[in-house]
Amino acid sequence: MRILILWASLDQPNLGVRALAVGTRALAAQVFPGAEVQIQGTGHGDAPTSLFMSRRGLLKERVTGARGMFDWLASFDLVLDTRSGDSFADIYGLERLRNMSRVPEVLHHLGVPLVLTPQTIGPFNTRRGTVLARRALQQARLVASRDRRSAACAAQLGRPVDVESTDVVFAIDHPPVATTRDVVLNVSGLLWNDNPHVDAARYRRDILALARRLQAEGRTVTLLAHVVGPDDSAGDNDRYPLADLRRELGDVEAIVPQGPDALDQVRAAVGSARVVLGSRMHACLNALSMGTPAVPLAYSRKFAPLLAGIGWDHVVELQADDVVDRALAAVASPRLSEDVHEVRHRADRDLSRFTRALGELL
Repeated sequence: MRILILWASLDQPNLGVRALAVGTRALAAQVFPGAEVQIQGTGHGDAPTSLFMSRRGLLKERVTGARGMFDWLASFDLVLDTRSGDSFADIYGLERLRNMSRVPEVLHHLGVPLVLTPQTIGPFNTRRGTVLARRALQQARLVASRDRRSAACAAQLGRPVDVESTDVVFAIDHPPVATTRDVVLNVSGLLWNDNPHVDAARYRRDILALARRLQAEGRTVTLLAHVVGPDDSAGDNDRYPLADLRRELGDVEAIVPQGPDALDQVRAAVGSARVVLGSRMHACLNALSMGTPAVPLAYSRKFAPLLAGIGWDHVVELQADDVVDRALAAVASPRLSEDVHEVRHRADRDLSRFTRALGELL
């Protein structure tokens, strides 16, 4: 049996996308032992050519077969479409949604079963985005959401999900790690500069004030990057906020994971903390899956519904008026250590719903 994991990657700078690849692969191996699994994201992967092809390029490839793309796609018995976890939406631009929707269209015409794995569905705020979403949902053999709000969005589009589950990060191995760090603070390069999600200047002020307040309370702060591009890359890269903060905070520890085992480095780092404060959702999910309390600093609607589904309500919205005070109160809450013990139980329960549905599909 041949399985393709789509829109995830083992070498992506965004370690959340790597977690999707590893977690989805673990679930596939659990349901279909011995299956051959290949992985293809938005860049390099196992495909014979880039899957981000224009509509015209796809039509040409269908006629000529010059790059072998259609034959390669037709060789799979099952495709697990992750949509990079949160890209089945139009908030990141219609072009991204269009690009990720073309390959599932091809798979539908080829008769290859496609599953939308547990992910965020929506929002869709444009007419074109709504049309693309409705079509993708109707063509999928199995649709899973990772939160209740996504399930409601799918139902409004006329295709209720088959199963409500949770994020696949909880399928990754989670060996125990000794607690050697205090507060691990993950800062987002996406939010550090101008962005469509939050006021960047306010975000920078709040993060710096939060770190300084923690230090004033005698807490030891470790900075953590979770999206790590090359040194000279700009844009969505957590290296630069960490460098800026170290100039302000002094010689604090900064963890910049690198290399093929970068995801393991992150999971070991968050596993070693007493608490994690994270602006990247998967920095927080990695922590929770390792048994470490995490306080997400949420910038979009993907955070709270997913976390509520596994019984975790320690979320601070970055649009709130008193982010620093709320975050400090959350870190100090005695409930953190009590509640985190129940998270894995709920996550395992929710993932088992998906694996049962997946096993019944073929």
